[in-house]
Amino acid sequence: MLALQKVRPAVGLEFRAVDAPLEAPPGEAIVRVHSAGICGTDLHIADWTPGYESMAGAMPVTLGHEFSGTIAKVGAGLSDTLVGRRVTARPSTTCGTCAACLAGDEDNCSNRKGVGIGRNGAFAQFVCVPYSNCHALPDRLDMGIAALTEPMTVCAEAVKTAEVQAGQRILVIGPGFIGQGIAVLARAKGAKVVVIGRNDGPRLGALRAIGFEHLVDTAEIPLEEALAGYPPFDAIIEAAGVPALVSATLPYLKKRGIFTVVGIHSKPAEIDLVRLVRLHQQIRGSYRAAAHDWDGVIAFLAENQETISKLVSQRLPLAEAMTGFTAAHDRTASKVVLTIGGDA
Repeated sequence: MLALQKVRPAVGLEFRAVDAPLEAPPGEAIVRVHSAGICGTDLHIADWTPGYESMAGAMPVTLGHEFSGTIAKVGAGLSDTLVGRRVTARPSTTCGTCAACLAGDEDNCSNRKGVGIGRNGAFAQFVCVPYSNCHALPDRLDMGIAALTEPMTVCAEAVKTAEVQAGQRILVIGPGFIGQGIAVLARAKGAKVVVIGRNDGPRLGALRAIGFEHLVDTAEIPLEEALAGYPPFDAIIEAAGVPALVSATLPYLKKRGIFTVVGIHSKPAEIDLVRLVRLHQQIRGSYRAAAHDWDGVIAFLAENQETISKLVSQRLPLAEAMTGFTAAHDRTASKVVLTIGGDA
């Protein structure tokens, strides 16, 4: 089967012909991939930015951790009645043998491997994952939208971490898909949302198309001028991965407000700690969501798929994945979804 892989710890990806998995290990399922999203993490891996050195030992490794598909085969210990089930899967896999796992604290597993990072992912016809990581999909949910479950759980976790509530004013930094998803979920909670980007016309335009009005492109208006028109924000959620924006936007956070960092940064950020202390503000990090939150996100996608579909800018076959990478890298795409399999 064709697979898009990272083959060496350097810039670039390669298409390679690899063997399809024939048998699933005990407790695992082979999933026939229907759709897979291109993520910011995939861009970082392709560009080989700092922070992914640990995956060198897994190379060559197939990328892709946002996906949907149908179970094609199961390993020992699982029922064959699972074959044909429509699923998505949490990409973070645990070892089951470290001290944390044996104590029932899998969230602190010391030997995690990420699908599409430390083990083969979904930019191929088949992917093998632990069945315990799988979540069933409702029949009414489009498989291309279902492939966005994982990034939407990241968005949901960020909104939870920021303690977003109805009536609050929220600033979202970065209109990539994570920022877009955060904006959608914060609005669903009843918050008033402002989103800022830079040279981000297409992605801000996607948000405008689904009803957002307070959108700022700092290439057209200076940040200070744009934000001066708003009262201090109850929460700021950073999803751009630009360290300078942390210090630049903290002054617009209200007293006792929460600044949540979701973006992956290639270098440290400088902040005014004295101001932070005196205003009793908090800075929090947000990463992956807990397993028990996934089904709620799936339900949200099923109820709001028309809205979410407008954030998908391109659907491409796997063979044209590099076109999608270019569009995502140039920020002309909101979200690129690769259609790998047939109807499901």
